[in-house]
Amino acid sequence: MPPALACRPYAASGEMGETALSKTRIIFVLLLAFVLWAIATAMARAEVRILSSPGGEVGPFLDLFEKVRDSGERVVIDGPCLSACTLILSIVPGERICVTRRAVLGFHAARSIDRRGRIYAEPEASRLVLDAYPDPIRSWIVRRGGLTSRLLLLRGRELASMYRTCR
Repeated sequence: MPPALACRPYAASGEMGETALSKTRIIFVLLLAFVLWAIATAMARAEVRILSSPGGEVGPFLDLFEKVRDSGERVVIDGPCLSACTLILSIVPGERICVTRRAVLGFHAARSIDRRGRIYAEPEASRLVLDAYPDPIRSWIVRRGGLTSRLLLLRGRELASMYRTCR
């Protein structure tokens, strides 16, 4: 009888060890799943937020927007996005762009400045830019007379009809 008693506690402790190990594995798998979910959620929430951009030289905007496009980040337009800033609409896929109620897009014809500081129109560049915009934007601009020196502002319900709304 003593040998059986000696085996019984040993077997019981072995069973407990397997149960504890099994619980540890379950906890580890759940913890790993949670960590992976948290990382995926954080990546999905990665975004570029445009709060206010008056535009500027086209080159740096194109470089930046290509990096944003390649990053997979979402773009939130949350304020004025004027002139060269609107090129984001031509580079980043529309399904990754959303607008808030504060968003305003401002469009005008392309122009350059010479060495003396004189501004002159760039009609060919204006045509290229207009052709690069998504159809709803291009149609909206054309209905308002096309790209000219006058700033065309797109906002509110009209803008929200073209891009999904975000916070």
